[in-house]
Amino acid sequence: MMELITNQLAMDYENMGVGELEQSLNQLLKQQLRLQEENAALRTREAELLRERDQLLERNETVRERVESIITRLKDMDHEV
Repeated sequence: MMELITNQLAMDYENMGVGELEQSLNQLLKQQLRLQEENAALRTREAELLRERDQLLERNETVRERVESIITRLKDMDHEV
């Protein structure tokens, strides 16, 4: 199947003139540049989200420790009474 598609593309390009090939190549290059920029933006966003996740995990751990401390103090107060 892939060979059929490749052969069809080759025949399409054989029937094109130099101007059409140049235009097609320019479109491919623009698309490739756009995809590179999009990929870079996605990688940046991924890094931001990972940092945010780490911060949230850290906050969650801090809150968990504080809640455990409060529970322990409440239990201690209950035993004192």
